[in-house]
Order: sequence, then structure tokens, then C-alpha cells
Amino acid sequence: MKRLVVVESPTKARTIRQFLPPGFQVEASMGHIRDLPSSAKEIPAKVKKEKWARLGVNVNEGFEPLYVVPSEKKKTVKQLKDALKGADELYLATDEDREGESIGWHLLQVLNPKVPVKRMVFHEITRDAILRALEQTREIDSRLVDAQEARRILDRLVGYSVSPVLWKKIAPKLSAGRVQSVAVRVLAQREWERLDFVTASYWDLKATLAKAGVDFEAKMTHYGERRLATSKDFDENTGKLKDGSDALQMDEDTARPLAERLAGATWRVAEVEKKKARRTPAAPFITSTLQQEANRKLGLPARQAMRVAQKLYEQGLITYMRTDSPTLSGEAIEAARRSVESRYGAEYLSPKPRQFSAKVRNAQEAHEAIRPAGTEMKTARQHGLTGVEAKVYDLIWKRTVASQMADAQLLRTRAEILAAEGTDDESTFRANGQVIVFPGFFRAYVEGKDDPSAALDDRDNPLPDLSEGDRPDCRTVEPIGHETKPPARYTDATLVRALEAAGIGRPSTYASIIDTIVNRGYVNRNRSQLIPTFTGLATNQLLERNFERLVDTGFTAKMEEELDQIASGDEERRPYLERFFNGEEGLEKLIEKRLDTIDPREVSELKHTKWEPFVIRVGRYGPYVEDTRTNETKSIPPEWAPADVTHDMLDELAGKESGDRPLGIHPEHEVPVLLKIGPYGPYVQLGDDEEGGKKPKRMSLPKGTEPDDVDLDLGVQLLGLPRTLGEHPETGDAIKASIGRYGPYVQQNRTFASLKPQEGDNVLTVGLERALELLAEKAQKNKPLRVLGDHPETGDPIEVRSGRYGPYVKHQKTNATLPKTLDPMEVTLERAVELIDAKAAQKKTKRKPRKKKAS
Repeated sequence: MKRLVVVESPTKARTIRQFLPPGFQVEASMGHIRDLPSSAKEIPAKVKKEKWARLGVNVNEGFEPLYVVPSEKKKTVKQLKDALKGADELYLATDEDREGESIGWHLLQVLNPKVPVKRMVFHEITRDAILRALEQTREIDSRLVDAQEARRILDRLVGYSVSPVLWKKIAPKLSAGRVQSVAVRVLAQREWERLDFVTASYWDLKATLAKAGVDFEAKMTHYGERRLATSKDFDENTGKLKDGSDALQMDEDTARPLAERLAGATWRVAEVEKKKARRTPAAPFITSTLQQEANRKLGLPARQAMRVAQKLYEQGLITYMRTDSPTLSGEAIEAARRSVESRYGAEYLSPKPRQFSAKVRNAQEAHEAIRPAGTEMKTARQHGLTGVEAKVYDLIWKRTVASQMADAQLLRTRAEILAAEGTDDESTFRANGQVIVFPGFFRAYVEGKDDPSAALDDRDNPLPDLSEGDRPDCRTVEPIGHETKPPARYTDATLVRALEAAGIGRPSTYASIIDTIVNRGYVNRNRSQLIPTFTGLATNQLLERNFERLVDTGFTAKMEEELDQIASGDEERRPYLERFFNGEEGLEKLIEKRLDTIDPREVSELKHTKWEPFVIRVGRYGPYVEDTRTNETKSIPPEWAPADVTHDMLDELAGKESGDRPLGIHPEHEVPVLLKIGPYGPYVQLGDDEEGGKKPKRMSLPKGTEPDDVDLDLGVQLLGLPRTLGEHPETGDAIKASIGRYGPYVQQNRTFASLKPQEGDNVLTVGLERALELLAEKAQKNKPLRVLGDHPETGDPIEVRSGRYGPYVKHQKTNATLPKTLDPMEVTLERAVELIDAKAAQKKTKRKPRKKKAS
């Protein structure tokens, strides 16, 4: 009897094969095999003229989705149908969440099997889990499919309905999304808070004291009877003490002489308080907490953390990585406790097994926490893992094991110390210390913190043995100046936490949300910070003013709850979608009502009192500043962070000569040669701006060439690019030189080699001989290490190459990195095909729209 098992990926298929009994054939669907149309060319001809066709959803007939099999998936569908022909049973073994249930349902619809179908689910890929899943199959859960389909339709309705408004009113190629726009709003609100923030300065004193030769530090808290102000006492929008505050704002003129006086003061311990404290371990990872901790401790963006976790899951090393349940199975708890006892001793076990419940809004308890798969609790080293996979696995292992360990026991000491200048004047200082009495779970794991300056709990900071009446020696008294800080920008970790706390999105969506808003130009990454761009601020401004409900966190969270109700059977999909889109206050009527009332100039204008008399606008070609006194404009550098922009920066930018000046008349074309400054740097242009739809020829200035150095002769030479240097002596191909997106280059057909200015290369003077030399070097670099043979499906060669990030295999336009454990000189054709096919199956991330550059 032959049984066909379908999973999503080749890696998962390869892992499952080793656990299945004889007679099972495992094939990969490469993710979804069909979806809503992604472009007009995918819309079937029979419905192309329908008004709803561009949405891919028939909003007039029960919100029936229009599903199509993309061209790149047709070969996969054929392979699956061929495999099904000889099968007696079909097992759908896609992931156990809504997305996996949806993939399984689509497979069922497209393959249309005539044999029995079984839904096989598991949360880890181990022998026991796979064999148990074979015995406990079920049918496709239509409620989960409905919920996922409703989510997909909602996303399409919002995105495809609102995005055209952004194109018309702000700039082309912008997009809105049901969850992504809310995420941008969260970031935009924080950026405006930072811009509104007014810094306050305050001072205090730090004393270095000693008892019995042991130094310790104490910080001044009171001057006489008045408490010294700290950052929390100041109003963020005025920089002044909050109304009603009785705190003393000490300044430098007071702090410095006071420090000098207190250096000779009499110091006395007035009070000592000791408290025992306990710390309990954090719950095992769920998707969001794994993303947060991988970002804090490893610096990984959410997307990369999930990619690594996906690999670990598909290799059978961890449980399913998309979950919002921190619960551990009984066997996992037993395995973790065995590991604790064998590695650390019985005293490090918690008195009884720990179990955790979800704290996430709208949490689904259907899955187990993310933990090492199986019952052996092997370490990363025992699995032979290296690199980032080892680091992520190690986080998961430690967090799981720590969850079953004893509490950490701490002893915290607070000492109040008085410094007397005379008989009446006393200043109060406070010293804090901590000693770890019993480390407990600290031996395995300590949770990271979002504030880099915050101390972790597993660090000893002991004070000497202090008692009331002690008179410590004063080593130094130092005046310390402070400034209040604006609210911190979000990182991947803190944004995920904020979205999760608000009940927005789902475990599987956080990484893609962040990826989307970065790739579409609404947010820039600066190290770990997520900084909204001016385009992001303008887009959010339009949505807030005209579609406020769509970017309201409460409304979006309610939508998530309603989708959960569809999944549980308490809500019907079609009536819900009908209300959302076609209702009296539905999306379609809202857009019709708002479209003609939106003033493009008004919604794309960003104002702040700190910038006056300047305003910042977002146009078709990016952000620019306008001086309202003269109406002159200048492009803003794309890397500028909005909240960091000051009046002086705008004033300096506006004061710069534009460079938009004529260099003279071109001797051949008899039109002006203009030097212009664009959003991405200076360039020369032949003739005036577009007339009759024809774009004038442009060429960027070579790197290092200042606009002031450009004259008519240089402008003419640049506009003469590309230069033909001659013919290749062997092939007869033309060899050319020009300037492109990445700088000056020489070219032979489709082979490009960068010029090397550091070696004296100049695009205007480079000769044929030098160009041939550079092209030969490039050809040598492009030579593969090995040619393994032809791909069995396409017949095109598969090559092993050496790249910037290590060895990889190449087939057509697909590159797949070789695992570090795989020697490039020993990789086989079969293994390379697996790697290539797995890479090709990954969903293509939509690229950020290419920025226009002078050419």
C-alpha cells in the first residue's frame, strides 16, 4: 500500500522520511500552491472585466476569493498530481497553525484526490511524534481555514482599497496594510513624541565611601529636607518640573561647591534595610518572546530569528516555532528536570514542576511552547550546531531548562547615609547593594532587558557590612550632570512586545510586519532602532486623518478577536466581511466619501514648531524642505531621522546653493547643459526637464567630484557616456565605460567590472587595455569552483561558487548557501538540487521600490 505525505518544504520532507515506515512517499508543496492574484496578468480572462477583479475577491457574491495557481507553482502541482496517481492514501502534514491548515485545504482543492485523505499534525519532528501523528489523524478543520481565509481577504481588501489613495495623494508605489499601517502608526507616534520632547538638565552628587577598606558608592537623594529631582520629575513637553512637584532641581552652580564642602563633611550611616527577594524564571519561549530575546541578546531582526527557528524545526531539533502558548508537555517537563538534576544537582530543581499559562491577549492554547524537540534535551554542541543556529538553539535550550529550576534568592541592602556640613545642614545619600544568596535558575539563564543601561539580576553588587551609626570614610564627592532623555525608539524586540500587548497581529506575522514596513520605505533600520521615515510619517498622517479606524490599535485588536471567533465557530466569515466592506460604515463607502476631500498638499505636509518657518513635505521623489518665506525647496537626505532634525539643520540645508545652474550650451545638441542636485546627489542633465513625456539624459557626477568643480567641458564629457573603448581582441565585442548605480565601470556584453579609482582609474580616460584587464579579473572571479552537473528538471548546470558570505551552489538565478558543515569540494549533485529547490521555494520578499537615480 502506497501512501503520499505532503509537507511544505524539502527540509521538512527529508527529516520526516527517516521516521516513516516503508510505503510512505514524502513530497514538498513549497509553501502555498495557490493564492489570490498578485498581478493583473494572473487574473483569468473570464473575470478580468469585472469591477472586483483587481481585488481578487468577489465582494458582490459572498466575498468569494479568486484563487489562482501562479506560474512558478504549476510544475510543483504537476509533480504532486503525478505522485498522487499511484497512491492509496493522501496525508496532509502541513504545519498545525491556521496557515498550515490553509495550505492543506488548498492542496485538497487543487489535487482533488480520489483516495482517502487524512490530516496529520505534530508540533515536533521526532520519531515518536510522527508515529503518534499517523495514528491520530483527523479531517481538515474548516473553522481554521475560514479564519485564515477571512484574514487573507481582509488584508487584500484593506491593501488594495487604501493603497491607491496613497498613490494619488502622496506618491506612487506606497501601500497600506491592515496590520503594517498600525505598526507604522506606533512608530510614528513615538517619533513625534521624541520631536515634542524638551530636554531638562539636573545635577546630583556621587560619593565614593569606604568602610574597613572596602569602597562603595552612594548617590545623593536629598538636600536638607528636599528630595533631589530625577528624570521622572520633569514634564517631557516643557523640560520643567511637573506641576505640583516639590523636588529640588539642583544646577551645576550649586552642585560643584557643595561637592567640595561635602568632601570634608562628617558622614554617618542613619539607616540600613535588608530585604530578601526571590526571582522566578521566565516562561519557555513563545514566538514573540523568542523574537524579542533573539533581538536583545543576539541582535537578530525578527525575520532572521524566525528563519533560523524554522530551520531548527524542520531539522527536527525544536518544536513548532509559531505558537503563543508557553505550556510544556509532561514529557518535556520531565526531560528538562532530568537535565537540571544531572547538570546542576537536585538542589537546583524547583520544588514541583512548573507550568505556565499564556499572558498574551487572544492567545491560542493549541500549541506547546518552543523547546528542544524530543526527550533528551541535547545541547547545541551535542547536535553539532554552529554559528547563529547554535546561538538560537542555545537560547531555547537554556530558557526551557531554566523554567524548571529553583527560584534565585537575593539579599538586597539599602543604606541611608547622612553627610553633615555643620550642625544643621545635612545631605542624604543612598547606597544600594545586592548579593545572590542562591543562584537557582541564574545558573542557566537570565532574561535580557530592553534598556541597555539596566543591570541584569544575576550580578552581585555587595555593600560592606554597614550598621546604624557607622562613620564611613569619604574618598571623593563628584558632581554629576544629567539630561532627561526622550522616549526610546522602538527596536524589533520592543515593537513586537507593544503589538503583542495591544493584541495586534499573530505570532506568525510579527517578523513579516517589520520586514514589510522596512522594505517599503516607511521605516529605516539604524543598528537596532526602527526609525520612521518622512514618507512613513506622511502616510500615517493621511491614514490618521481620513481612515483613523483602520490604524486604531483598539479597532485592529477587535478585528483579531473577531477572526478568533470565526476560528472558534462563534462568528460567520461572510456576514463579518459584508459588514466590514459593504456596510453603512464599511470601507468601500468610507473611501468613496473621503477620496475627493483629501488635499494632497495638506496631508503630505509635516509641521513642527521647532522647524518653523520651514515645513517638510513628501512628494513623488521623496521628502523635501520648503522655506515658507520664499517657497524655495531642497531635497532632504533620505538618512535623516525626523525627530533628530533641527531648525539649524534645515536652515543650513536651505542655505546651500542648489547647484541647479546652467553650465553652457552643448556644442552638438545646442541645448543647455545643467548641473542639478537631486535627492541622491548631484548630476548633469542635457536640456530642460521632461517635455512631452521625454526624459532628458542625465549622468551622476563621479564619486569625489564636487559640484563647484564641474564646468561645461566636464559636463559634456559625462553626458557622452557610455564611451566605447574599442573591441575585444578575441570576440570582437564592444568594450564600454560608464557610470552606473554603484559607480564607474567597464562593460563587455553582460559582464561588468568596477573601475578602481584608488588605483588611478578614471571613467573618462580609462583605455581599452586597462578595461580588458579588469574584465579578465572579473571573469576569473566568476569562474565556478566546480560544475556538479545539470539540474534534473531544467537541464541547466548547477555550479559551486565562492562568494562574499562563503561557498554556495548556483542554478540559473537561484543561489543557495552551503551549510558550514558541508565541504564545497565534496557536495554532491543530489544535495545541491535539494538546497536549490528549497531556496527557490521560499516566498519571494517584495523588494523596496528602486530609488530613481540620475542616468
